[in-house]
Amino acid sequence: MPNFFLDNSDLQFHFNKLDIKEVVRITEVDYEEAKKYNYAPVNYEDAIENYRKVLEVTGDLAANFIAGRAADVDIEGATFSDGKVAYAKGTQENLKQLSQADLMGMILPRKYGGLNFPFTIYMMAVETLSRADASLMNVFGLQDIADTIKKFGNEDQRQEFIPKFCTGENTGAMALTEPDAGSDLQAVKLQAYQNDKGQWFLRGVKRFITNGNGEVHLVLARSEAGTKDGRGLSMFVCRTDKTVVIRRIEHKLGIHGSPTCELQFNDTPAQLVGQRKFGLIKYVLDLMFRARMGVSAQALGISQAAYEEAVKYAREREQFGKAIYNIPVIANMLIEMRVMLESNRSLFYSAAKSVDIKEKLEEQIEKLKVEGKSFSEENNRLKQATKIANFLTPISKYTLTESANKISYDALQIHGGTGYMKEFKVERLTRDARITNIYEGTSQLQIVAAAGGVINDVMKEFFEAKEIHEYKGGLTRLANHLKEIREIYLDCLKYVIDKKDTSFQDVAAKDLVELYSYLYIGYLVLDEAEIESKKIFIANRYIINSLANARKNAASIKNELFSDLLHADKILV
Repeated sequence: MPNFFLDNSDLQFHFNKLDIKEVVRITEVDYEEAKKYNYAPVNYEDAIENYRKVLEVTGDLAANFIAGRAADVDIEGATFSDGKVAYAKGTQENLKQLSQADLMGMILPRKYGGLNFPFTIYMMAVETLSRADASLMNVFGLQDIADTIKKFGNEDQRQEFIPKFCTGENTGAMALTEPDAGSDLQAVKLQAYQNDKGQWFLRGVKRFITNGNGEVHLVLARSEAGTKDGRGLSMFVCRTDKTVVIRRIEHKLGIHGSPTCELQFNDTPAQLVGQRKFGLIKYVLDLMFRARMGVSAQALGISQAAYEEAVKYAREREQFGKAIYNIPVIANMLIEMRVMLESNRSLFYSAAKSVDIKEKLEEQIEKLKVEGKSFSEENNRLKQATKIANFLTPISKYTLTESANKISYDALQIHGGTGYMKEFKVERLTRDARITNIYEGTSQLQIVAAAGGVINDVMKEFFEAKEIHEYKGGLTRLANHLKEIREIYLDCLKYVIDKKDTSFQDVAAKDLVELYSYLYIGYLVLDEAEIESKKIFIANRYIINSLANARKNAASIKNELFSDLLHADKILV
C-alpha cells in the first residue's frame, strides 16, 4: 500500500537528519511528562520513534483514503444552504478519520488530550496531508487556533476550548479580514464592547474567513473606542451561535473543500483573550506567523503532488516512438522541478526548526520566571532566535508558494492538452496552488516582511561560519560560487544604502531578498551534499542557477532597471 510519508525519500531524509533535542526536551518538560502519561516518551530516541510512527499513520491515511476522495471533494465542494455550511462528504470522512487517529490535536498538550508534538513534526504532517488534498489542510491546520488560546488565554479558556479541538468535535477560524481591512489589519472596524457587567460582545462583519463555519472563532476586534490603528485592537474568542450569521460562502478557483465565509456578528458574546490592545501587535502576529508556515507546507505538498503527476505522465506518454520522459526539454523541466522541490524542502524545515527553537525558548523563559530563576542567557538566545525565525518565515512563504505555482504550471504543461482537462489531477493542483501566494500575506508582503532582515544582514554570522568551513572535493567549487553571491549581495546592499533613499530601497527589496535567499538555501543544500551523495546534484544545479540569477538581480539593482517605479503614479496614468 502507498504511504505519502514513507514513499517520499526527501521527506525521509529531512526527518532522519532532524536535530531537535533541545526542542523535544523542553516540549517534554525534561521528560517529566512520562511520569504523568504512560504514552509520553522517556528520552529523545523514544520521542523520535513516536513521531515516526504517527507520521507513518498520517502518510497511510493521506495516500490510501484522503487522496482518493480529493477529486470528489473538489467537484462537490463545501455547500451553503439556509445559512448553514456543509463540508463535502469526502471532507467529512477525512476529518472523521483524522479524529479517530488522534491527529487533530498534534501540537496541543496531553493535558487537554493532544499529542504534544513539536511544530516541525506537525509541519511534516501538514505537508503530507496537503499532497493528498490541499483543501483539507485549511481545516486540519487550524488547530493553531487552539494553540493560540493555549499560549495567551487563561486556564478556564484552555479547559473550555482546547479538549474539543483535540477530539475533532470543534474546528476553528481566524476571523481577521474585513471588506476594508485585508492585508492592512490596522484598519479593522468590527466593534467589541462591554455591557455594564463587563461581558464582551462583538458587532460587525468579517470577510474571506477560512473555515468560517467552525465552532470556535478567534476574532480581531476594535475594543478601544475612537482609535484607528493597531493599538486599539484586541483578540476575542467566541462560539458559533445564532448571533453569528454566515452571509455567504465564496465560489473560488480552487481549494473547493475549504469553505471561505462572510460572517456577520450580531452582538455575539465573547471572551477577551490575553490583554486588551495586544490583539494585533502580539497575538495576531504570532498566529499569522504559524499560519504562513502552514501555507508554506501546503504549497510544498501541492508541489510534491504535481511533480509526482508530471513524472508519472512523462513516463507513460509516448510521442515520436518514445516516452516523453526521454525528450531532453521535458527531462530538463522535470529536473528543474525536482531541484526546486528539494531545495524548498531544505529551506522549509530549517525555518520550521527555527520557529520551534523560538517558541520553546519562550516557554523556557516563562517557566524560569515562575520558578524565580535567572533567564538572561535564554533571553539573549531568544532575541537572536526571533530575528532568524522572523526572517525565515516570510522567506519560506515567498519561495515555496511562488514555486508551487511554477511547479504545478510546468506539471500541467508536461501533460499537454490532457492536463487542461478535469479528468487529470494536475488541473486541480494548478488551481489549488494559485491561492498559496495570496492568502496569509501575499508574496509582495512577504518581501516587505523579509526586507528588514536582509538590509540588516541577519544571517551574517551563519554566512561567515560557512565561508571558513572547508568543503571537500567538487563542493569547493560550489562554496566559491556562494562566496561570489555573498560579494554580489554585499556590493548591492552598499549601493542601495549609499543612496540614502528609502523609496529606492523599497523597490530594490525584491532583488535583495532573492539574493539573500540564494545564499541561505545554497548553504543548506551544500551542507546536505556533504552528508548525502545523492544531494550533490541538487546542490550543484541549485547553486549554479543561483549564481546566474544573482547576477541578474544585481544588474536590476545597479542599472536601476526599476527606477521608473519611483514615478509609477505618473507613468500609469
